[in-house]
Amino acid sequence: MTLPAPHQASAPAPDVEPAPAPASARHTRRSVLTGAFALATAAALPVAAAGRAKAAAGPNIIGCAAWGARAASEPVVVLANRPERIVVHHTATANVTDYSKQRALALAKAIQTYHMDAHGWIDTGQHFTISRGAFVLEGRHHSLAELNTGRRQVRAAHCVGQNTVSIGIENEGTYTSQTPPAAQFAALADLCAHICSQYGLPASEIYGHRDFNATSCPGDRLYALLPTLRRDVATRLGTPLSEPEEDPVWDLVRQATGRPAARFGEYLPAGLLP
Repeated sequence: MTLPAPHQASAPAPDVEPAPAPASARHTRRSVLTGAFALATAAALPVAAAGRAKAAAGPNIIGCAAWGARAASEPVVVLANRPERIVVHHTATANVTDYSKQRALALAKAIQTYHMDAHGWIDTGQHFTISRGAFVLEGRHHSLAELNTGRRQVRAAHCVGQNTVSIGIENEGTYTSQTPPAAQFAALADLCAHICSQYGLPASEIYGHRDFNATSCPGDRLYALLPTLRRDVATRLGTPLSEPEEDPVWDLVRQATGRPAARFGEYLPAGLLP
């Protein structure tokens, strides 16, 4: 290890102030600095603008009709409010290497079957699903249409206490000890950026399921990536990343109970997926 050189006191400043540099020299230095700043700003602006444009356009999302969804068992409720945050999940299914579109469609159908037939829900619980092959699919009916307008949200069933104020995103896989494929994580960032752009949310309002319910979801490895996800989304939005707003009531609940108040398991039984 290289040790720093010992600090040395500087020599006393001279009594006579140095003569100012010629005006031409001062102008030259000022011009160089100003020019460099202008060039840096000009270089950054197209990147930020491109990121905002991509976030506004959003990823290609496969709608319910396109993946063959069943009709909801009763009318899906569309709320008048916009969401306040995004909640990230994992499906707790196998980390398959089948990255095909066919696999993604089968996943969406299996989740809907499980949620409707086993849980008794009216439709798929989450708003959107991302396969390990980075295909983005609509979950609950009308979620995509409301996202496109950016004014309202669909009431969901993905996170106890958050179903009327958040957008839920399921990521295919189990991320307790493995990280998501790079393409899937990039698709998650693209989708989150689009949701934030449409609903006017800051990137700081992205959370994991375990932030609200007593669950391991979205897995230790994906949960540890949430700060990176927020930064990636902020970059796509071309905005600075602020800290998540504190909720004093929720803090008191956690202090009193030591954990969130509701349990919520996440898995798909054998036989629903090949």
